[in-house]
Amino acid sequence: MPDRMRVFAGDCTTSFDDEGTRTQRGRMVVLVKPDNTTLVHDADGYQPVEWLTRPDSITVETDGDGFSITARTPDRTLRVVAVDGAAGREIPVTQAGTEVGTCPDCDEPLVRTGGDVVCLACDASYGLPSGASVTDRTCEDCGLPKIRVERGEPFQLCLDPSCERLPDVVAERFDGEWDCPDCGADLEVREAPGRVFLGCTDYPDCETTFSMPNGVVVDDCPCGLPVFETPTGKRCLDGTCDRWQAIDDEKRTAEGDAGGG
Repeated sequence: MPDRMRVFAGDCTTSFDDEGTRTQRGRMVVLVKPDNTTLVHDADGYQPVEWLTRPDSITVETDGDGFSITARTPDRTLRVVAVDGAAGREIPVTQAGTEVGTCPDCDEPLVRTGGDVVCLACDASYGLPSGASVTDRTCEDCGLPKIRVERGEPFQLCLDPSCERLPDVVAERFDGEWDCPDCGADLEVREAPGRVFLGCTDYPDCETTFSMPNGVVVDDCPCGLPVFETPTGKRCLDGTCDRWQAIDDEKRTAEGDAGGG
């Protein structure tokens, strides 16, 4: 469920202790966010009059005449006291992000906030693999949006990993596709929290592993491993491959000479 933001307004006196005390008075609005970050706003501009980010403790007291809020960190104290015309309420709030679909559980909007997709109304939350984008297609089984992820080639799969898992679809395509450069055995797709990688099937006798980058296979490296086109350029699956680095350096030099000529 959404978190709740507490909103207070009234004729307030603020005091902020931070190697000295400054005090201000006015009719102001106080916002206490779900992480206890406290913001005091007056009628001017967007900048708070005072604020304290993620204090270690906060105390809110209310009565019929007003309210007091005290937020503290080890070296700072923000205190707000309202004595006249005070009002306060709690308002449900969520993170803000780009709308990417509709939650099939409650029919409310799904939004992307950084590396997650969350519902604005219920507890639904889904992590996104690195480099993933959310498409306008929906999963036929559960109704969630589909995502596009590049791991060797583009894959479109359900946002919910319990419906369709990235390691499974990558393994179906690339298990045994390449040989281990150290012992010649097959490389197989494996998973670790938050990532997909390739490991030698002769483990533990051979411990060779390679992280699978966000990108598509576009070429073969002289070392026998694939070359990926990634957001930062082409690279061998083995990020330390000297043979690919030499080829890349030669290409850059040739391009530079052609441009200079």
